[in-house]
Amino acid sequence: MTALTRICLVRHGETTWNVDRRVQGQIDIPLNEHGLRQASATADALAGARIDHIYGSDLGRAWVTAGRIAAPRRQAVMPEPGLRERHYGAFQGLTWAEARERHPEHFAQFEARVTHARFPGDSGESLDSFAERIWALVGRLRERHAGGNVLLVTHGGVLDIVARRVRGLPLDARRDFEIANCALNWVAHDAGGWRIERWGDAAHLDNALDELPV
Repeated sequence: MTALTRICLVRHGETTWNVDRRVQGQIDIPLNEHGLRQASATADALAGARIDHIYGSDLGRAWVTAGRIAAPRRQAVMPEPGLRERHYGAFQGLTWAEARERHPEHFAQFEARVTHARFPGDSGESLDSFAERIWALVGRLRERHAGGNVLLVTHGGVLDIVARRVRGLPLDARRDFEIANCALNWVAHDAGGWRIERWGDAAHLDNALDELPV
C-alpha cells in the first residue's frame, strides 16, 4: 500500500519586480513590504496545518518567505537549490514588454511555449529541461518523505510545472490556473497516483499578483 504524501507549494511573496512585470528568473530579488506581509499572513494561514518538513529555494525571495512561515512553528527550513525558478537567460532583468520588443522571435517561441526553445544566445533553460529538473526533485522528495506533509516554498514557474504534471496538462498548453504570490497549493500522492487537493487558496491574502499567463 502506498502511503499518502501531501505537498503544499507556496510561491514566494511579492517583489518590486513582480509589480513591474520584470523577469526575475534566477536573479536574487528581495521581497517588498507587501511581500513580507504576505509571507506572515501565509504563516498564520498554515498555523493549524501539519507540516513535517519545510524546503525553500535558496533565492532570497523564497528563502525569506519560507523563514517567515517556519519561525512561529519553530521548524527549520532546508535549502534546496533545485527549487530555483527557471533560468530565463537573456530575458532576465528585462520587463516582459522589453523582452518582446528586443527579442521578438525568441519571445514568440516563449509565448507559444515551444518546449525545446531557449533564450537569445542559447542561454537559460528550455521548458523541457526545466520541467525535468523540477519533476525529478518532486519525485525524490515524495520518496524521501513518504507518508508525510511537506512544504515547498519556491517560484511561479515551479508551481506551473507541478500543476501540469499532476493534472496531465501538456507543457505547451496555455495555462488555465492561477499562480498567485503566497497562495496555498496542495497536491497529494497515494496508490492512485497524483491529484490536486486544493489549488490557489488565497483567502488569507489581499491583492496577490498572478504569474503572467504564458
